[in-house]
Amino acid sequence: MSARIDDIDGKLLQALLADGRASASDLADAADVATSTATKRLARLEDDGVIERYQPALDYSAFGYDVTAVFRLDVDGEGLADVVGDLRETGRMIGVYEVTGSDDVVAIGKFASTSEMNAQIKDLVTHPHVRSATTDIVLDTVCEYEPPPVRTTE
Repeated sequence: MSARIDDIDGKLLQALLADGRASASDLADAADVATSTATKRLARLEDDGVIERYQPALDYSAFGYDVTAVFRLDVDGEGLADVVGDLRETGRMIGVYEVTGSDDVVAIGKFASTSEMNAQIKDLVTHPHVRSATTDIVLDTVCEYEPPPVRTTE
């Protein structure tokens, strides 16, 4: 079941995606509605599960995580839950996805150094449920965390 998002909700969400710290007044201005309307709409969107959480966008390089790697894994079927759980527990993955195609899992990790990344690679290729692993190192981030536009029902 998908939520009914009208034009006002869409404008509120787009404004919130552009600035997660925008005030209710700023969001109301963006949607051209009263502040009380914006506040009620946001509360409904939260209650309906459209807005799951508020989270800051971080510059990981500010914390010394200058190496980004993309891992593509072929996993035996019975070990999929173990592999994705282990990836999540590393504390270095910003995304872990079960996918279709020739790979079973794609994961994106942030690391402080290539030696830290290499240790992760060694853990992956020796994992008992990983049949093969391919790693790509990101040379330049063109865009990241850019949300697509919110589709409305109007």
